[in-house]
Amino acid sequence: MEYSGLSHAELAELVALGAIEPEVEPGRDMAAEYVFRSQTIVVARKARRLRDDFELDTQGLAMALNLLQRIQMLEAKLAAADARLPHPV
Repeated sequence: MEYSGLSHAELAELVALGAIEPEVEPGRDMAAEYVFRSQTIVVARKARRLRDDFELDTQGLAMALNLLQRIQMLEAKLAAADARLPHPV
């Protein structure tokens, strides 16, 4: 994933740790070459920035990415709950 700034080894480890998920295509050998959705490239770029800014190893990157994903999910749930509440005009 040359667009992310991560090395192939870093990317492979993040995939192995479950922090980044490649697209699964039937009949394709995933070990040979990964295929990613555009949103995954955004996540990989975020991982590179975290690595550079905080000098994280790949396990630290995986943890940070998982925590950021969890925060986004909780923010979405909070926004949905807030949308259901009555708001005075």
